[in-house]
Amino acid sequence: MGILDFVKGELIDVIGWLDDTGDTLVWRFPDQDHQIKMGAKLTVREAQAAVFVNEGQIADVFSPGLYSLTTQNMPVMTTLRSWKYGFESPFKAEVYFVSTRNFLDLKWGTQNPVMVRDPELGAVRLRAFGTYGIRVTDPGRFLKEVVGTDGAFTTEDIEGQLRSMLVSVFTGMLAKSQIAALDLAANYPTIGDKARETMEPDFQGYGLSLSRFVIENISLPPEVEKVLDARSQMGLAGDLGRYTQFQTAQAIPEAAKSGGAGGAMGLGAGIALGQQMAASMASNLSQPQRPQPAEAPQPAAGKPCPKCGTANAAGAKFCSECGAPLQQNCPQCGKPVDPTAKFCPECGKALK
Repeated sequence: MGILDFVKGELIDVIGWLDDTGDTLVWRFPDQDHQIKMGAKLTVREAQAAVFVNEGQIADVFSPGLYSLTTQNMPVMTTLRSWKYGFESPFKAEVYFVSTRNFLDLKWGTQNPVMVRDPELGAVRLRAFGTYGIRVTDPGRFLKEVVGTDGAFTTEDIEGQLRSMLVSVFTGMLAKSQIAALDLAANYPTIGDKARETMEPDFQGYGLSLSRFVIENISLPPEVEKVLDARSQMGLAGDLGRYTQFQTAQAIPEAAKSGGAGGAMGLGAGIALGQQMAASMASNLSQPQRPQPAEAPQPAAGKPCPKCGTANAAGAKFCSECGAPLQQNCPQCGKPVDPTAKFCPECGKALK
């Protein structure tokens, strides 16, 4: 018998799997056309399951433990092979190891915005993303419905399909929730738990369980967020007039920074003006606005008295302080002249 015949005829007596990848769901034991020895040792570690497939049919499923393969602990295989009690001949079967641990931190997110009718904002577009976790609860069903004959099946191979299922159900729930967009953050846990319960039957159909579903964020479009920010600032300012003052006070430091050559002087003036406006705003915000009394009209000022310098009302002929005459007429032409003038500016008459 040649070396190839020897290798081909070699019997498998130890079957096991150590996973060091972190994302493998199913791994097929590489039998390489070898036959399994009756009485071979099968090691199934914690968070694993071993599935024997006989000629395309799922046979026995082994939970964690150490097994010596005999007809007693392989009832389905014994029935399919029509083995009699005490059968000791080697046999051939495909062995799939299925990881049953919890696969966490898988990502989900809405590829396109979800249009919802918000009770406060009207029709808005929302985006959402988060994480979820899965666990294989029925290895036989999972192998039959999802894996097939794939010898190495990872979370990446099924993540796209699961994400589509999640987003489809979640967006429908979000549209029907009637929760205001401003109140969604406070309801993340409730929405997540309800979504997980709703989607669990779909996952069980594939032999899986949706172990967790977490909503990290539900966001509005940036332009809507800007409008909400402006409305919040107006609410803090009180009314439109005060909001204008608030915006002006915010713009003063920026104007002082762009002062060019006179930056230092402009900065100082900007700071001083900003402090004055801040004090004025604080006073206006803390005290109710009161109407200012109208100022009494001031009489128009006339010429000062040439003798004592006192300002007199326009048109006065004598000083209200010393009684000196404020104007006189030229004795020749009769035009008004200044009492201190020596000659009439109209006719040149000498005045005493």
